[in-house]
Amino acid sequence: MSSSTGTFDLTLAAESDAAPAPARDGDAASSTASRSDRPDATPWAASDSAAASREAATPEAAHRGAEERGDVSKPRGVVAKRLSSLDALESEAIHIIREVVAEFERPALLFSGGKDSVVMLHLATKAFWPGKVPFPVLHVDTGHNFPEVLEFRDRTVERLGIRLVVGSVQEYIDRGELSERADGTRNPLQTVPLLDTINANRFDAVFGGGRRDEDKARAKERILSLRDEFGQWDPRNQRPELWNLYNGRHTVGQHVRAFPISNWTELDVWRYIERENIELPGLYYAHQREVFRRDGMWRAVGEVSQPTEKETVETRTVRYRTVGDMSCTGAVESDAATVAEVVREVALSTLTERGATRADDRISEAAMEDRKKDGYF
Repeated sequence: MSSSTGTFDLTLAAESDAAPAPARDGDAASSTASRSDRPDATPWAASDSAAASREAATPEAAHRGAEERGDVSKPRGVVAKRLSSLDALESEAIHIIREVVAEFERPALLFSGGKDSVVMLHLATKAFWPGKVPFPVLHVDTGHNFPEVLEFRDRTVERLGIRLVVGSVQEYIDRGELSERADGTRNPLQTVPLLDTINANRFDAVFGGGRRDEDKARAKERILSLRDEFGQWDPRNQRPELWNLYNGRHTVGQHVRAFPISNWTELDVWRYIERENIELPGLYYAHQREVFRRDGMWRAVGEVSQPTEKETVETRTVRYRTVGDMSCTGAVESDAATVAEVVREVALSTLTERGATRADDRISEAAMEDRKKDGYF
């Protein structure tokens, strides 16, 4: 098992094989420090004279020398630096990503073009920089996705040189293997194409952007979550993860879902997007759109989302907190047109993005848990 504190060593690839830079190249150093920056890069000399010269160099070096000799009673005014909350979350997520890649043979990352999956892909890029992300990305296209998000998805994977694997709900409907729901929502129909795509590509670990603050069912989920031979999840049979030790053992036919940003909140995600200057689809920021009111949410007018005769179409300034199936995802009225404004807005919000904008989660009290038991993320 790989160490959570070790540096990920890579042999620099040729320029033609090098991965594109993360959104902010300078920040790659926070996750892939060079050998010369490591405290243990050069063993301390044994002689007292060498120790004295070390301690004379900087207060930090003096404190490290005192720790080596067991004399920590006089730290000489040195205060240990603490990681910020975002640095700690980033470090944990990158450790999980590297751990999964080290333990599993054929991982993949779910990538829809939504903010959580974009952050996940950014973390993976930093985890293996300057090499390329060593696994493909997977998207289950419902056929009802926002066109802007699909365009962003395709542009992102092309820029990073990553293979995109797509499972199509529409193809299953065309073959008669799935039927349209009466409410027109296709999100619950993603499970079968997802499991079939996982099996067809023999993926043994699949990264997801699920977070514990989104839903009660996701709050029950472990960071590494076993799925049985049928892709199903048993919330009563989960493995402990004490001391950040993750158990990835599985048998043939089983696979593991991995959630590196499980401990993040929506506000953490947005603060990280702001810090890393990560690009997102424009739907996440305030814009004018034709919408109509249904079930307490503003639905976008589109080919797969049409108002009834009793529903009035209005043009309002809105943005999206999540960008799932167009037929079940609502917008919120907002003037937040920049990342900083979105951060302030989210900080004041008292509803999770799924609770406020996802009609498919209102089907029942246990809607998410029921879908997860069947194999949904």
